[in-house]
Amino acid sequence: MNPMTRFAAALVLGLASASVTAQPARTDVTPEGLVAVKARKVGRAWLLPGADFRPYKKVLLKKAEVAMQKNWLRNVNDTGTPRLSSAGRVTEADALRIVDMARSGFDKVWVEAFKSAGYEVVTAPGDDVLEVAPRVVDLYVNAPASMKSGVKETYTLEAGDATLNLEVRDSRAGTLLGRVVDRRETDSSTLQRVSGAGNAAEFERLFAVWAGIAVKGIEDLKAASPMPESIKPGQRIAAPKK
Repeated sequence: MNPMTRFAAALVLGLASASVTAQPARTDVTPEGLVAVKARKVGRAWLLPGADFRPYKKVLLKKAEVAMQKNWLRNVNDTGTPRLSSAGRVTEADALRIVDMARSGFDKVWVEAFKSAGYEVVTAPGDDVLEVAPRVVDLYVNAPASMKSGVKETYTLEAGDATLNLEVRDSRAGTLLGRVVDRRETDSSTLQRVSGAGNAAEFERLFAVWAGIAVKGIEDLKAASPMPESIKPGQRIAAPKK
């Protein structure tokens, strides 16, 4: 592996370590003034008191950041690890390939989800534009495997899990309006050798679940807007009854 590729791989794996501290702390009120609210479909959620989601008709969808779980490369190559693939050692180049695959799959399904819901996906801030910034951290692929030469997909993504850190902001002012943290596994957790396309599809289905939750969540926040000026930690935010 040349020095630049090795440096890039180390940077990607280093991001996984940094993600441990980058995740929001388990606090009722964040430094930005967001308050923890009762979350129905995700692990944790915070909202800005007084935020109004009704003006937003378009989304500025930031490219997903993706980072592997800390020590993932060492763990999958450890013969004592139950998650180990029997197909051979995983390299830093493999880790880069997996991250790139996850990132492209995530961006694709999220763009599709917002467009299907009637949102225009734009590339510049605006008065009616909500900035949506997803980060996939602590990605753990249970059994990446080297395939035989001549196969189009050289490396596979098998069942695993990941954490979504999602932030939404006013695209012009940059005001942080809400944050979500949610950890999930893919549908299948069977350790078996499958095609690269099949493994990637498992993670894309997970990313699509998150996309659907995000779209529905924004719609629910519009219906409940504006947020109360004073939110109590653990309060359930719901649209007023008609």
